[in-house]
Amino acid sequence: MRISFKITILIVCFISCETVFSQSAQQALDQGKDINVLFRNEATGGVYMHSRGFGAIYRRYWHVTGKLKRLIEFEGLNMRHPKQMAIKADGGGKSYDYGKLNALLFIRGGFGFQRTLYERADRKSIEVRMLYSIGATICFAKPVYLQVDSSQGGNATVIDVPYTPSINQANIVGRSPVFDGIQNMKVYPGVYGKLGFSFEYGDRSNSIKAIELGSVIDCFPSAIRIMAPPNKAENFFVTLYVAFHFGKRWF
Repeated sequence: MRISFKITILIVCFISCETVFSQSAQQALDQGKDINVLFRNEATGGVYMHSRGFGAIYRRYWHVTGKLKRLIEFEGLNMRHPKQMAIKADGGGKSYDYGKLNALLFIRGGFGFQRTLYERADRKSIEVRMLYSIGATICFAKPVYLQVDSSQGGNATVIDVPYTPSINQANIVGRSPVFDGIQNMKVYPGVYGKLGFSFEYGDRSNSIKAIELGSVIDCFPSAIRIMAPPNKAENFFVTLYVAFHFGKRWF
């Protein structure tokens, strides 16, 4: 009975001390003071540019050790072809990418780890981390629709049709509304792997401001075509990226 009572008292004291410390630390942060403690949780959101488009990302971290964190991430991005180029239609409509068959949207979800390589001595220096992650990629390929002049017998008629190489460029009026063709969208499942380096420069211990540089490879069992032949369909998409992350830490 006495041993159980002592254990209960120790547990209560431990919880009380931890609660008091957390409240004191949070009060210090609320007052704009900086504290040197290990936060258990982190979350960031950000935007990035990659070598074939742009995207947005959300990431959640949990500390495993003082220098190692476990993470999950979710991101969405577009994927362009290196040869696609917007041109202005002769008919005065919206510009379009001649030869483009499909517009691609990638959704990624995965997990990984982030390891601190260089720990900063004060808040005015930069902390360097390396991260690596793997996960699933889903590609949504929506056919590109164009407005085409199909006038016959002097009657002006403009129709929305999916682009094919057989369409006479002189008859193209412009790009169709963005949601045209969504009913014919195809889905391609795949996987991805990422390696990156993060440079945090924020001046507050509970807030995150970081620049991230890295590379990603997306792999698909079925080849995906963006541009019409002779451009090849692709199973592998390798991109370089630079991202800007903003977020917070908490206990």
